[in-house]
Amino acid sequence: MGINHDEAPVLDALRRYHEADELGFSPPGHKQARGADPRARAVLGDAVYLGDVLADGGLDDRLSRGRVLERAEELMADAVHAEHTFFSTCGSSLSVKAAMLAVTCPGRGLIVGRDAHKSVIAGLILSGVEPIWVEPQWDPECHLAHPPSPAAYEKAFAEHPEADGALVTSPTPYGTAASLRDIAEVCHRQGKPLIVDEAWGAHLPFHDDLPSWAMDAGADVCVTSIHKMGSGLEQGSVFHLQGDLIDPAELSSRADLLGTTSPNVLLYAGIDAWRRQMAQHGHDLIEHALRLAERTRAAIEEIDGFHVNDAGDFCGPGRAAEFDPLPVVMDIEALGTTGYRAADWLREHHHLDMHLFDHRRISAQLTHADDEQTTHRLLAALRDLADHADELQDAPRVDVPSPAELRTEQARLPRDAYFEPHEDVPMHRAAGRLAGEMITPYPPGIPAVLPGERLTEPVLRYLTSGVAAGMNLPDAADTQLKTIRVVAQE
Repeated sequence: MGINHDEAPVLDALRRYHEADELGFSPPGHKQARGADPRARAVLGDAVYLGDVLADGGLDDRLSRGRVLERAEELMADAVHAEHTFFSTCGSSLSVKAAMLAVTCPGRGLIVGRDAHKSVIAGLILSGVEPIWVEPQWDPECHLAHPPSPAAYEKAFAEHPEADGALVTSPTPYGTAASLRDIAEVCHRQGKPLIVDEAWGAHLPFHDDLPSWAMDAGADVCVTSIHKMGSGLEQGSVFHLQGDLIDPAELSSRADLLGTTSPNVLLYAGIDAWRRQMAQHGHDLIEHALRLAERTRAAIEEIDGFHVNDAGDFCGPGRAAEFDPLPVVMDIEALGTTGYRAADWLREHHHLDMHLFDHRRISAQLTHADDEQTTHRLLAALRDLADHADELQDAPRVDVPSPAELRTEQARLPRDAYFEPHEDVPMHRAAGRLAGEMITPYPPGIPAVLPGERLTEPVLRYLTSGVAAGMNLPDAADTQLKTIRVVAQE
């Protein structure tokens, strides 16, 4: 069967399911909304329940002879220039773990940027893989981490030629992107595969004015979240594969090992619909978003106290290679407040939820779904924020370490430190101890502390001052950081 991007195999199969009046004596137990609580139906709508059918023995027959999911994955692979694509309903947090385990295995080494998302660290903990860290390119002026350089990966392979491959995060939630072609070339000279955590890059294949798409740049496998910059539903993720360094069957097996046996067809449908939408109209939709972002960024720059970070701030020697303008990152240091306080104020007074926030920035993520109406509301709220900045200037300050102080010693493997006996100690007694937990400011979800790292005073001050300022640490045992979990015996 040839490639026809007018098709949406999952959506078409759902339509046929309803037209045939299929009657399931199988899960899900709500039986096409009939058994759902009417109060839930009033809020969610029946469409949610009507789209919730079994993947096999519902959407397709019990042996998947209609090849519904397989054809949807083939169409997605064609749309984004990959050789193989796999859908996941467990988010990119699962997909990146599957990719890691297809490249390496317990007791082996993987070269990883230390700016990796917490899902990558979770993969290291679960697998027992040894991380060989490469440093991000720390921006001492912006207090921001940009993706590691190709030279950093070259050096890591020279020192650890036994490493099974490498992983890079690009683009970051701040819109900065790595030099993927050069990093892929470094890996391939060693005969080793490159994994790209491209969770924020679902839109990249569809417009040339965006940072390089991992498959076009020569990566072996990349993971992307369709729900972040695309039109998919939350948890909808895909991973793409090309080349001969990773066996597709092995990658599929790793995903099966980690994933659910009860995938939500609604998520498959969202991925499938996004692919058709972008294959047919993607360039025009992204072009509209880019022009809207350009106008919005210029308008925000005119607001007193706001500076919109652009390629001039984030790209160049020692910084990022490429830049995505759709995450509109605003430095509000001149307002005399923090991103935490500003984000809370915008939600309380204007019912706006920001994309991310830190000690000096807020970010508004724009996508193809935005228009003049949504950005007008954003601009009005930001102008109002600037007018009320004097009310927000008593925000506690965050004690941000220097780049050198942020880096701590990895004294024990993350897996070993995570599963060893722990004890909770007061923060004032924690310096010098080995962390037994992951502590992650969220967003953006990059851990400040990993299991097995030796805790230092600067990092502890950063976290405790961050909590006082409004930082969210959802994975810490004590989210207020009165205590911290450490390895009981060293």
